Amino acid sequence: MRRKIISLKAGILFFIVVFILSYTSPILAKDRFFSGFDSYVKRVQEKWEVPGIAIAVVKNGGLLFAKGYGVHKKGESVPVTPKTLFGIASNTKAFTVAALAILVDKGKLGWDEPAINYLPSFRMYDPYVTREITVRDLVTHRSGLGLGAGDLLFWPQSTYSRREIMRRVQFIKPRFSFRSRFAYCNILYMVAGEIIPAVAGKTWSEFIKERIFKPLGMTSSNTSVKEFRPDDDIASPHTMLGDRVIPVDYENLDNVGPAGAINSNVIDMSKWIAVQLNRGLIRKTSEGEIRLFSERVSKEMWSPQIFIPIKEYPPELSGIKPNFFAYGLGWMLKDYHGHKIVYHTGSIKGMVSRVTLVPDLKLGIVVLTNQESREAYEAITYRILDHYIGLPPTDWIEAFEKARKREMQKALKAMKRFNLKRARGTKPSLELSRYAGKYLDKWYGEMTIEKVGNKLIIHFSHTPALVGELEHWHYDTFVVRWKDRSLNADAFVTFMLNYKGKIEQVKMVPVSPLTDFSFDFQDLLFIPVKDKKENRKE
Repeated sequence: MRRKIISLKAGILFFIVVFILSYTSPILAKDRFFSGFDSYVKRVQEKWEVPGIAIAVVKNGGLLFAKGYGVHKKGESVPVTPKTLFGIASNTKAFTVAALAILVDKGKLGWDEPAINYLPSFRMYDPYVTREITVRDLVTHRSGLGLGAGDLLFWPQSTYSRREIMRRVQFIKPRFSFRSRFAYCNILYMVAGEIIPAVAGKTWSEFIKERIFKPLGMTSSNTSVKEFRPDDDIASPHTMLGDRVIPVDYENLDNVGPAGAINSNVIDMSKWIAVQLNRGLIRKTSEGEIRLFSERVSKEMWSPQIFIPIKEYPPELSGIKPNFFAYGLGWMLKDYHGHKIVYHTGSIKGMVSRVTLVPDLKLGIVVLTNQESREAYEAITYRILDHYIGLPPTDWIEAFEKARKREMQKALKAMKRFNLKRARGTKPSLELSRYAGKYLDKWYGEMTIEKVGNKLIIHFSHTPALVGELEHWHYDTFVVRWKDRSLNADAFVTFMLNYKGKIEQVKMVPVSPLTDFSFDFQDLLFIPVKDKKENRKE
């Protein structure tokens, strides 16, 4: 009996060791495809200078492959593993939708109920839209707001609270008619996340942890960079500064958490992928099914809610051009060689990622990276997709690199056109000191310009990173060169004078067509804040 007990204990110990190793070491698939995969990923890293990448593949409900490549931080030696944490950015949105779906299943809210039924103080610019906008509208990018509208309220990191951002939404003018077209919008996902505490009595973060992370066993994931601990396995973000890659600090996205604040690793994300592919089913027991959400709401998530126009693809990428393109609930939807693809991407400063599902193949792919190269996750994802769909191999590294260069050349041509249209030899209409002062935009808030020596310095009062010097361009247009050059977001700043020769308003537009859409400078309209003395003179 004692020998049997010892044998049983040894067996249990062996199982525990194997289990631990399987979640701390690379999980390598028996599929021959992966035997040559390392060299492909290393080519990806070299081509786009990506310090670290983590990849997982789920097939038929099980984790088939999980591995880390490269290092946490450029110039250092700590390796990326399957348990290394990355910011997943907008891949958070599917978690927020899942949280809402859980409440829909419980009968506590309805997709097509007006948002003001749950958030009575919420307002949009148009009173009609305020009355009519539903929970479904909030998470499908069809509100009528423009691309990235309001992102400057939180990006780069701002001092605004979540509640204050939600209050300011009412001052953002729509770009399109309500429900008429797709335009990606982060801040309304934050608003949707605020419905959760209104209905469930728990914060968005608490609900995600208790109702999603815990039942799925996502033990390493969190909802804020504030939850990082010194000994955590965390990748450092990196960005391009000129022609070199540099490490940057994590952005704190707490004030827009439901739109992009989750940090995770490929082990945890594989569990998330598995339950998605299983239509919300976590596992079956003798007593029945344990579900995260119902199959009914799963089908809604993957059903088109609004169609997205299909743009022209460069010739190198013609093979991935879809026949249909739409947004579901928290997921992008399109086709690839006869298969429905359900996916989303994520992008924050220094990190980009992609999560891809192929429902009919029971296939899921997650790619997390610590550099801002979209081409890296695309080249990896399509390499894996081609294998499981049964397509001949394509060198996606070269294809995406050619497309990137084409895009860069197009942007350079556009910027050259700006230069050709520049009126040489002009001077500002006013003395520099007269451009200094406080300016107010209805939705963003205050911006100040001060004269320091013979220079003008602009500062966005609620965004510490948006500080820069104004360089004269022509007439009364300047270019702001942000002090933090890693922002890659310089902008034209144009002062408009009235018949009295006084500044009446200030407008901005990005200089480069490659500027991230979250720098929505074009939506700003700054008006000078007059002091009391000036008001008396008027």
